[in-house]
Amino acid sequence: MVQVLLEADLHGLLKLDTLIPNVPPARWQRKAKERCPGPSPVGLSPMKPANRSHSSSKTPSTTAGKSGSKIQSTPKKAGGDCYIPNCSTMQMEMANFLLSKENDPAEDSPTKKEQQKAWAVNRNGFDVEEAKILHLRGKPQNAPEGCQNSLKVLYSQKMAPGSSRKNSRYIPSKPDRVLDAPEMFNDYYLNLIDWSSQNFLAVALDNAVYLWNHATREIILLLQMEHQDVYISSASWIKEGDYVAVGTSSAEIQLWDVEQQKYLRTMTSHCAPVGTLSWNSCILSSGARTGHIHHHDVRVAEHHVATLAGHTQEVCGLRWSLDGHYLASGGNDSLANVWPCTQGGGGDFAPVQTFTQHQGAVKAVAWCPWQMNVLATGGGTSDRHIRIWNVCSGACLSAVDTCSQVTFILWSTNYKELISGHGFAQNQLVIWKYPRMNKVAELQGHTDRILILTMSPDSTSVASAAADETVQVWSCLEMDPIKKKKEKANSAKSSILHQSIR
Repeated sequence: MVQVLLEADLHGLLKLDTLIPNVPPARWQRKAKERCPGPSPVGLSPMKPANRSHSSSKTPSTTAGKSGSKIQSTPKKAGGDCYIPNCSTMQMEMANFLLSKENDPAEDSPTKKEQQKAWAVNRNGFDVEEAKILHLRGKPQNAPEGCQNSLKVLYSQKMAPGSSRKNSRYIPSKPDRVLDAPEMFNDYYLNLIDWSSQNFLAVALDNAVYLWNHATREIILLLQMEHQDVYISSASWIKEGDYVAVGTSSAEIQLWDVEQQKYLRTMTSHCAPVGTLSWNSCILSSGARTGHIHHHDVRVAEHHVATLAGHTQEVCGLRWSLDGHYLASGGNDSLANVWPCTQGGGGDFAPVQTFTQHQGAVKAVAWCPWQMNVLATGGGTSDRHIRIWNVCSGACLSAVDTCSQVTFILWSTNYKELISGHGFAQNQLVIWKYPRMNKVAELQGHTDRILILTMSPDSTSVASAAADETVQVWSCLEMDPIKKKKEKANSAKSSILHQSIR
């Protein structure tokens, strides 16, 4: 008997055409009950599978029946809360709208456009069709009266014909030429190369001086010391001419005529190696390891005309200003002195300025070519700073930490820039923009510390000598082509004027 009852219950549960007892009502039934409160319908049958036949062209609708009758189709709300019309109805409505819009004669009428424009002006303060972020041609649009156009800064003016944006100049990252310089002394305090106004580069190697013609690439041996234990400690060209002065470790200064390749004279006044030389017309200034600076008048037999004693250690930097009014000197005692020039060519016995801010040896001293009272100095490994001075007031205009030993500084006459040579630990050349002193370029080619820099007579190239026994020529200060063209035109006009005067 129990088995019969169990089979009957299972048979009743597996039948899908009858209602399942105690089942919660469907969601659409609950929603219908909430919108239409009242007695719920009785005798509801479960939903039948949707008719997927393509023969039916209409959506089935609900049919009313008697109490206890079954719903023959899916209710409208069976899929969710919102009524979604079928696709055919939406397409018909859209088609009807488009047809009516195309046939509407008032759509493009001037009256309707004026109404839309007036509505936009009243709502936004300006016509939407005329508001643009970028205006490629013409002048900026004026804002309506009483309104402020916040986009006026974004307008771009029409460029004049032929005008173009100026690009930054090209600075080669590699040297233009590399010269082998064997037996070059790795001595921070020596000045072993210099470039003449006649385009000759003098290079001192051990006890000899070689000349390299930049135009013809010819190399000439100018001199060689008789004693093997005497070496060349400095070399400097006269500003205009073919004369070169050579300092030696035996405290002598020799004067040579390069055009004739002829020895002229020897000047002796120091008692220690001469590490630096600088010309001021016919006055040759020399700095020695004793800390003394001597002035020599090369025109007279008694050449020693003055002695400057402002350093307690070796003088390694010496440079006359372009106007010849001041002499700047730097020493191993971390001092930078500025000496005035007297009418007789010599100097006073006391400096007009002494700068003590450096914490290392001062070898790099350079005068600004367009501001005669501005001096740049650089410190050694313990300092690593480039400082710009006003020699009249003694004020420090700027100071930059280069993070590397400063060995030499040159000013560019083609640009308002200066270029510095560095030793430990970067071994590179750096171009700085003056007066902001931000880096323009870093030139890396040497494998050991740079000892000295010198500039070509046209101020477009820089030669650097380093402890890696190479001399590298950098074309890093080439003139702007537009500026170069203007200078050529000006020089041609001046030559024509000179010929007409003659």
